Amino acid sequence: MVRRKPVLVLLCFTVLAPIFLYTDRLSSFPSSISNDDFIEDVSNVAFGNEVGKLNALPQELTNAVKEPIGIVYPDNSINSHQISVQSRDVSATSNAQDERNLSEKGSVIEQVVNRRIGKDDSEKSKAEEENKELGSQQTEVQSTPEKQESKSQKKSEETTHKVDPEKLKTAPQDRNSSSTVMPDARVRHLRDQLIRAKVFLGLGATRTNPQYIRELRLRIREVQRTLGDATKDSDLPRNANEKLKVMEQTLAKGKQIQDDCAAVIKKLRAMLHSMEEQLRVNKKQAVFLTQLAAKTLPKGLHCLPLRLSTEYYALDPSQQQFPNQEKLEDPNLHHYALFSDNILAAAVVVNSTVSNAKHPSNLVFHVVTDRLNYAAMKMWFLSNPPGKAAIHVQNIEEFTWLNASYSPVLKQLGSQSMIDYYFRTHHANSDPNLKFRNPKYLSILNHLRFYLPEIFPKLNKVVFLDDDIVVQKDLSGLWTINLKGKVNGAVETCGESFHRFDRYLNFSNPLISKNFDPHACGWAYGMNVFDLVEWRKQNITEVYHSWQRLNHDRLLWKLGSLPPGLITFWNRTFPLDRAWHILGLGYNPHVAQKEIERAAVIHYNGNMKPWLEIGVPKYRNYWSKYVDYDQVFLRECNISP
Repeated sequence: MVRRKPVLVLLCFTVLAPIFLYTDRLSSFPSSISNDDFIEDVSNVAFGNEVGKLNALPQELTNAVKEPIGIVYPDNSINSHQISVQSRDVSATSNAQDERNLSEKGSVIEQVVNRRIGKDDSEKSKAEEENKELGSQQTEVQSTPEKQESKSQKKSEETTHKVDPEKLKTAPQDRNSSSTVMPDARVRHLRDQLIRAKVFLGLGATRTNPQYIRELRLRIREVQRTLGDATKDSDLPRNANEKLKVMEQTLAKGKQIQDDCAAVIKKLRAMLHSMEEQLRVNKKQAVFLTQLAAKTLPKGLHCLPLRLSTEYYALDPSQQQFPNQEKLEDPNLHHYALFSDNILAAAVVVNSTVSNAKHPSNLVFHVVTDRLNYAAMKMWFLSNPPGKAAIHVQNIEEFTWLNASYSPVLKQLGSQSMIDYYFRTHHANSDPNLKFRNPKYLSILNHLRFYLPEIFPKLNKVVFLDDDIVVQKDLSGLWTINLKGKVNGAVETCGESFHRFDRYLNFSNPLISKNFDPHACGWAYGMNVFDLVEWRKQNITEVYHSWQRLNHDRLLWKLGSLPPGLITFWNRTFPLDRAWHILGLGYNPHVAQKEIERAAVIHYNGNMKPWLEIGVPKYRNYWSKYVDYDQVFLRECNISP
């Protein structure tokens, strides 16, 4: 028993002494060396049974090598069990020598790396990845105790936390330096910080820390003031980097307080659901407000017809007549039909057409409006005559033949069910989509385009113009186009921004599916050439009436005059060149400027009309240049560009 104790002591000393000496060597390394720096000291790594120094780094100091590499590549073909670390013979003297060697190699590595940074950034990143690979492999094969391994990992984490703020400080600057790639990098980073901060505000662990909550709210206000309305990094103030760094430090504190990932994920999901619901509500509200703004008459446009009507009725009857009345029924002239209750819009159509015409004396304009705007429309063109062109303003009430017994659509528009459909929001049969309940579709002016032969019985050809278009070129070429037996000449809308028949008609109804092709190309109203001779020959008006009777319950189509137009002129439409008519200026802000400039007619179809505040600003000048804002009636009604 007495002999056994010394033997055990010697045995313990023999086993523990090498471990103690090895760990003492590790602790003697400078604390500032990171994991990657330690891995680069591979001078004591043995391959197989040979132990030797790798002489790649010392060769960096010689003049023979012009392009130093300074990269150690692992030999993956050698099994991990063949690699061992020779630490058994380490002494205090060798420890000091190793430290000197390590510092020398560290300086050499810095020289090599600094020299290579300016030459090839991509090579540097590749070297770092390979060095990290080698480090992971070397760590796996080291036979150190578990206690020492956990201690090394802890040091690595502490070093990482020390380095992160510096990386954070320099990262926005690096991003800003390459502003051509990401000009809003810091703006996005600040916005991300706000989202993360709001998450921490809602977590239970952080809410119980009032001091942290106060600090976090202060940082949120600072970041919000820093962001402001900035959309790119150049819009940010000079102290943006400082605010970003301080917020990141505050968020790091919150991460230490709340380390439950499940709670964070749950909170993020709740925020995402809330934001999606808020987005849905905002979209619905935006659609409603856009529809409301589009259908609400601006104060100036409400004042204008009142002022004009007062002036008209003050005139003598002899002064209320237009000149050149003999041209109104001359089939050899160029006749334009315009149906509108918007005086200023109609004025732009007439002015732009006359201004760009080669022979204005050949133009005849037929303007039809409702009873409320008849006097005002006449007074406007009496005080602002269209040069040598002839003009005629008519009241729709003068068309005594247009009544409910003749026109099915007029009978439907006056029915109580139709009024309920358009005006009663919570009615059982009302459509939730606002565009399907636009009151403008209750106006017979919108359907007069189907009665052109009755309105102009002595004319052979008419060009129909909407009141939301602008003419930019001479349109006399339209009268030389051979429609080849077709009734309607129009620009087709089969491009990316428009749709085909299935966009407008209900092909689930057998009446539609049996008679029409869902993939047939649609066309646009706004500028159309109508051959009235072929119209009368093919009895187009009766075709329109028959389909309107079938759609009394609105099961074939829901809104407007385009769907019945597609049906009525099916296989009777001649496609015009797209340069005649460009659409989309009332809703699409991305219409190419070249297309606009080469178009004969530009069309503001959509809700963003140029006379409204919601109009697309970059398109407004094409329209406003044909308005004389110095005109006395416009000044009195405060109508300005």
